[in-house]
Amino acid sequence: MGYNEYIAIEGVIGVGKTTLARMIAPVLNAEILLEVFEENPFLSHFYTDRRRYAFQTQIFFLISRYHQQYKVIPQTLEHSRLVSDYIFDKDQLFARLNLENDELAVYDRVQKILGSQIQTPDLVVYLRADTDILMQRIAYRDRSYERNMSPDYIDALRQAYEAFFREYSQAPVLTIDTNDLDFVHSEGDREHIIGMIRAVLEQGAIQQELPTLHNAAPPTGIRILQGNRRRLGDFQRFHRALDQEKNFATDLALNYAGMVEEVGEVGRELRLIWRQTERRSPAVGTRPEVLARALAERRSLLAAEMADVLAYLLKLANYAGINLEEAYIAKMATNWQRHWPEDDLPQEAP
Repeated sequence: MGYNEYIAIEGVIGVGKTTLARMIAPVLNAEILLEVFEENPFLSHFYTDRRRYAFQTQIFFLISRYHQQYKVIPQTLEHSRLVSDYIFDKDQLFARLNLENDELAVYDRVQKILGSQIQTPDLVVYLRADTDILMQRIAYRDRSYERNMSPDYIDALRQAYEAFFREYSQAPVLTIDTNDLDFVHSEGDREHIIGMIRAVLEQGAIQQELPTLHNAAPPTGIRILQGNRRRLGDFQRFHRALDQEKNFATDLALNYAGMVEEVGEVGRELRLIWRQTERRSPAVGTRPEVLARALAERRSLLAAEMADVLAYLLKLANYAGINLEEAYIAKMATNWQRHWPEDDLPQEAP
């Protein structure tokens, strides 16, 4: 059985998420999961009195989305691709826009518990549009409960989406500007978008843009950092999924202790390599030759221990909410410009 991708379409109200999801699902031989929002009894009241009905509306959506996704997504992916017109995490975006103080605190506690049990997408397609375009599309579809929707609210929501996806790192994101696209009526525009999505799925997970190095770096380094390769964020996402699948503990202290233990195992392997080198030199060759042979003999064991260290580091970064790739690049941008006194430079082993 092959791997089946989970693709989610996201964007502001009126941008065309559901329409695109319906269009691409049959093309990609995928099942479809659509958000159920009409059954929210508070929604129409919310659009006329946001402050009064925000908490009820938000909690209803949160629980409804949880019940819809918790079992459906993993069960569907066992036999088919899946296309959805929303991601579970976007619920937080609306909550931060509409709730405050105690209500937001209560929401956050519930969301954290439920969200940890929901599978993240393999790809998020984020549809962008300007506020005036969004208002035109909302007016065109003419849903009764959206007729009194404020342009200010839609603009605030649009800005919140932009901020949300600038920081979003739970899954790869393909951003598509739809201001000049009419995929509802234009077959060419529709094929253009479908082609972009197909290309991403065929090439593997799309990568978010790397943070720009503030100062010049060596050309070789820039080429490596900006190359179209698997990146550290992919491994962080893998460990997030693995922890959920295996129900691994997410305690920082416990996992830090595990990482320290694995660092000790790396030290043990290196110590054995150095010991073999000392015992055999110079009887069986020069020291570099003997060291190379000792490394070759224990390289697979050393590699396994180093992999364990990296795994724990990635897990700790997840639990602490750190994008390790961005942190590394920012730190290396600083180091590239830094000058160390000669006495502080690492010396070759004697």
